[in-house]
Amino acid sequence: MANMTTTDRSPLEMLSTPVQYLKGVGPQRAELLHRLGLKTVKDLLFYFPRDYQDLTDQRDIPQLEEGKLQSVLGVVEEVELRSRRSSGCVLGVLIRARGGHLRALWFDQPYMRDKFTVGQRVLVSGKPRYRGLVWEMAHPRVQTVEDEQPDSTAKILPVYPLTEGLEQWHLRRIIRTAVEQYAPVLEEVFPAEYRQAHDLWPIRQALPQVHFPDDRESLAKARRRFVYQELLILQLALAIKRQQTQLRQAPVLEATALIDSRIRRLFPFELTAAQNQAIAEIAADMGRAVPMNRLLQGDVGSGKTVVAVYAMLLAVAHRHQAALMAPTEVLARQHYLTLGKLLANSRVRLALLTGGLTGSQRRQLLEQIAAGQMDIVVGTQAVIQEDVQFARLGLVVIDEQHKFGVRQRATLKKAGPDPHYLVMTATPIPRTVALTQFGDFEISTLRQSPPGRQRVYTYLLGEADRERWWEFFRKKLRQGRQGYVVAPVIEESDTAEFASLEQVYESLANGPLEEFRLGLLHGRLSPPEKDAVMEDFRAGRIQTLVCTSVIEVGVDVPNATLMVIEGGQRFGLAQLHQLRGRISRGGFPGYCAVFANAESEEAQQRLQAFQSTTDGFQLAEIDFRLRGPGELFGARQHGMPPLRVADLLRDADVLEEARRDAQALVESDPGLAKPEHYLLRRMMLNRYGQALELADVG
Repeated sequence: MANMTTTDRSPLEMLSTPVQYLKGVGPQRAELLHRLGLKTVKDLLFYFPRDYQDLTDQRDIPQLEEGKLQSVLGVVEEVELRSRRSSGCVLGVLIRARGGHLRALWFDQPYMRDKFTVGQRVLVSGKPRYRGLVWEMAHPRVQTVEDEQPDSTAKILPVYPLTEGLEQWHLRRIIRTAVEQYAPVLEEVFPAEYRQAHDLWPIRQALPQVHFPDDRESLAKARRRFVYQELLILQLALAIKRQQTQLRQAPVLEATALIDSRIRRLFPFELTAAQNQAIAEIAADMGRAVPMNRLLQGDVGSGKTVVAVYAMLLAVAHRHQAALMAPTEVLARQHYLTLGKLLANSRVRLALLTGGLTGSQRRQLLEQIAAGQMDIVVGTQAVIQEDVQFARLGLVVIDEQHKFGVRQRATLKKAGPDPHYLVMTATPIPRTVALTQFGDFEISTLRQSPPGRQRVYTYLLGEADRERWWEFFRKKLRQGRQGYVVAPVIEESDTAEFASLEQVYESLANGPLEEFRLGLLHGRLSPPEKDAVMEDFRAGRIQTLVCTSVIEVGVDVPNATLMVIEGGQRFGLAQLHQLRGRISRGGFPGYCAVFANAESEEAQQRLQAFQSTTDGFQLAEIDFRLRGPGELFGARQHGMPPLRVADLLRDADVLEEARRDAQALVESDPGLAKPEHYLLRRMMLNRYGQALELADVG
């Protein structure tokens, strides 16, 4: 505890001081801080920089060397964007620095022009080359540097997220004041021996250095303290969640040899080794008296649905019900049809519960579910409405889990007395994301495709290739194949750079596909309209389906082997992979053409990666590197608070360390009941108690 001779307030009260009472803030600036979620002194202390301006590696122009990473601080004198004879454009920015000039160059990135104004002070970092009596840097990193007295001597400046009306130097000065006055009263959550054993700085040493580091080494040490703490608190919450799950009761649904043989007789094909392994893991979980909490991840076409069907039939064999929830009606109906075919020769009673039912149909179905007269119920969010009561719910299966919020999952789990819980995703999850967003799950993985699946050929095409592509497309349609044409929007827009769905449909119907039968499918159609379109497509009455990404997941028409994706730069990598997965369902090769106008480097990398491989696990890792976990699996979607300082790409090693340490802590001190762990427990419950539905522990 800090020496509190100047005040008799507790540390908690001091840290709760409203920001407006801090020196240099006042009511008006406090309103700006409130927009950033900064209401108390504690909020300011833990508002970590998003980046740093490193001025330690600065050089004057005469000191520059070719081929080494260096930084130059200077003023923008001239900005020129010009076209090149061959193609594209080049942006040149002339910067006046000490001892001469430097020219920064960007090729084919015209949008960079808006980032510069004459007279602007910038720090550019890159590898310079001496060309024609002037130094040049191609595609350097650029940071705007404000002319500010308060930080003129600092060598590493923090860069904070801002809001309109608030300058960097304002926020730096406010946070520096908060750190100087209040960092000494912060409570230390780690015992001294623990800090020493894990190479962690004390919080009162680390906090000033994470905001205003003396040097790179101090920044690294300070950052490690907060990254480790953040990841350990998360992993403690996940470990205790797993521990609490083990205390709940679930029905014992054992896969005996007789039940196993009866279920397998319903499948008209041999299961893959990967499917058998996943089934063995799931059956072992369901055979225990604690609820299963398992994630089944697999690539497109790896046969996840069959594994889920096995689990549902295992529940039904023990006279329990199973619920299967999908994110869209199209996918729910696809599952219903798939199950209907597989279970055609069984006595399993199957129901489809969606928002498209009439009032009387819904009432009758709910009565049957409540009476136990339906064994498997397939549906969308309609399955979790309060009026849906199951007689004996033994298993909940959720497809595309990351598309549901955590509250929807929780509601469904409460629909029966502690059912087993299986979630599926066709978007393979990078390991570090799995250990954070899905850390309370056991994980089964399918990497192997069922035999007979054909290769899909992927092409990135330009406008000059259209005529040749449509000739190939028509040839395949005449041979009896079917295809999809996917567009990213429904309505026409003046600002859109790509054709809308209606425009695509009209241009095809009156152009390259005028001799063929086309259908239109998007999310705004009513359920009966969607059903009719999909049934016509499955039956071959529609040869080409013009659609949005509503067909992204689960739609299974083996004869559809052709796909065109318009505006490919508008789709994420995982979404592109899911779309392509629709044309690898049968015994014919698939052909996918992407038309895109990818100006940004990230979009180009994404599309090139998509063309280079059909391995979803490899693409997931590339997507993770390109976009980061926040975009890949939004914390908001999953219901988990976002990470404040840890970076799952950069801090993978620290994550593994924190996970091991959290498991060891929870094993040695279940519930973190020991006095020395009181602050860790409190911090964990404050941060993750609600999101993970943790009962109070200790």
